[in-house]
Amino acid sequence: MAKNTICLWFDHDAEDAAHFYAATFPDSSVGAVIPAPGDYPDGKAGDTIVVEFVVAGVSCIGLNGGPHFKHSEAFSFQIATDDQAETDRYWNAIVSNGGQESDCGWCKDKWGVSWQITPRVLTEALATGGDTARRAFGAMMSMKKIDVAIIEAAILG
Repeated sequence: MAKNTICLWFDHDAEDAAHFYAATFPDSSVGAVIPAPGDYPDGKAGDTIVVEFVVAGVSCIGLNGGPHFKHSEAFSFQIATDDQAETDRYWNAIVSNGGQESDCGWCKDKWGVSWQITPRVLTEALATGGDTARRAFGAMMSMKKIDVAIIEAAILG
């Protein structure tokens, strides 16, 4: 396990989430699946309590802690994409697997974890500043999933 690891709290389905992430994003995998050594408030001995996994190169653990805490947009994974096909692939995988769309390139998976599926062309335009950034930002504000062609048109003016 990495020295610094993100811990995501799940109700009872951390292992399902980890396998979905590993199947969806490159440089992702599922590691140790750790059973509880004894009964605990929201589970029994032998139930999976911790799952080690990697999402796009980021070390994580999923803790099956029960329904006490929910995910929020205060934490999200941001996935940089190179083109519309890659943007569509990740967005559609999350949304079509019980997730939901949000605004400006954000969506949530069925476990409530937030994702920003962000084409690099948008990030680069925003970093440029000035009129280019304003036009790209304005175009983005009207979108759910980011449309690369519209962002590129906005950049050109």
